[in-house]
Amino acid sequence: MIRIRRRPLKKNATESKAQQKSSSKDIPLSKSLEENIQYFSSLYQDSTDVMFHSFIVGEKDATIVYIEGLSDTQKLDEQVLEILMDENEFDNADFLSSVKNRLPISNIKKIPTYSACINAISNGNPVLFFDGFEEAFSLGLVKFEKRSIEEPAAETSIRGPREGFTESLSVNTSLLRRIIKDPALKMKSVQVGKYTKTKVIVSYIEGLVDPTLIKEIENRLNRIKIDGVLESGYIEQFIEDDPYSPFPQVLYTERPDVVCANLLEGRAVLLIEGTPFSLIAPVSFFSLFQSQEDYYERFWIGTFIRSLRFLFLAVALFLPSVYVAITTFHQEMVPTDLLLSIASSRETVPFPAIVEAIMMEIAFEALREAGIRLPKQVGSAVSIVGALVIGQAAVQAGIVSAPMIIVVSITGIASFMVPRYSVGLSIRLLRFPIIILAGALGLIGVMLALIMLIIHLSTLRSFGIPYLSPVNTLQKHFMQDTLIRSPLWKMNSRPHFTGDFNETRQGTNLKPGTNKSKD
Repeated sequence: MIRIRRRPLKKNATESKAQQKSSSKDIPLSKSLEENIQYFSSLYQDSTDVMFHSFIVGEKDATIVYIEGLSDTQKLDEQVLEILMDENEFDNADFLSSVKNRLPISNIKKIPTYSACINAISNGNPVLFFDGFEEAFSLGLVKFEKRSIEEPAAETSIRGPREGFTESLSVNTSLLRRIIKDPALKMKSVQVGKYTKTKVIVSYIEGLVDPTLIKEIENRLNRIKIDGVLESGYIEQFIEDDPYSPFPQVLYTERPDVVCANLLEGRAVLLIEGTPFSLIAPVSFFSLFQSQEDYYERFWIGTFIRSLRFLFLAVALFLPSVYVAITTFHQEMVPTDLLLSIASSRETVPFPAIVEAIMMEIAFEALREAGIRLPKQVGSAVSIVGALVIGQAAVQAGIVSAPMIIVVSITGIASFMVPRYSVGLSIRLLRFPIIILAGALGLIGVMLALIMLIIHLSTLRSFGIPYLSPVNTLQKHFMQDTLIRSPLWKMNSRPHFTGDFNETRQGTNLKPGTNKSKD
């Protein structure tokens, strides 16, 4: 047997030098244009989309480096190359300032290091180098294809703005600035990802948010060491308090009005480049069941709809398990006529109720996921028709009983009442262990599951804030927007969870009809 001994390939001096420089963050540029271009040529070797254009400005050699498809080449030709190549008179005493004053570009920055040049080129800003200077110009000529502003598909709006975030970070920040025009709206930038260098903006309103919350968010972001960030879910999984909890500790949304409403309540928002979903922190269990339409309608309607959500939350979580527990252990709790009807429908069913429930729940979840993954034109039809056909066929074949089909259907409808998809997934996941406990212990198992669930929610935190706030503290002015929705003219206090910062958010005596003018 012949063994081949592999030796590591020796890298040439140019590659090792380039890697050494790329690993360092603050190496200054060289005065030699040839050395700078040689460095970037070796760095972007085998990258045909990176362009190097050399020309002469006055009596000095210059080179522009940019990425094709990320930079506006038309403006680059008209506002940079034509002006600099046609002009011959430059102040040699202050050459860089003289060049900067000739260019009709609003966003021009001097960058002195290799890492700053790499960041500028990667973000679509052409970099202009001159021979004999240790500084380069970053030209704000970014242009790339982006999706237009559309209505969010995941959060349909019945009443309210129909604009949604896009994958462009500048568009998303402008949507927030259009709504909140006060300079107190701050946006801090953080880079995450070794290769993607994804830009994450921490947005908050100064004077409303707890400064320690912003510091904590920045610390958690800076601790993330990962190759790349492709979606906001990456960030969410790294910054949440309890990664093993099935409940989300950060709220995600693609609606600017939802983001602004949370900013005005003293929360912080994370905007991530490349995704339309923003993250809101901290959140409570009750805020996950609030919809922005609750505040756009009158308080009676908002309170009724919110009450329905919490009622059907209990139905979605416990109805199958209660049915399994009663039909298996507690038949005496069922009226005689109903018990006889259930017994007659289960005569031909060979499986116990717990097996029935688990089988039908798995089938329903599979149909739901199939409807989501399939194209929209056929997805809804497949999920609805599939549920009807499979349910009817299963009953006729004697595999499951008709009451179980009804219970599973009501449970599925109830789960659609939850306004947040992430919370709905948690409920769907927890339904299975509760069914198993109900099949093993009856209603005692259901109560045990309820107690364990309440204990878990009581110990859960979102950036240090109790997950069941403000119900666990029973503060009256905070309870106005939890299980019920009080009138807007009554909610004078800001629902702060992280400290007392600017508690009053509106004036008093705002009740309609109290300040009518008298004839």
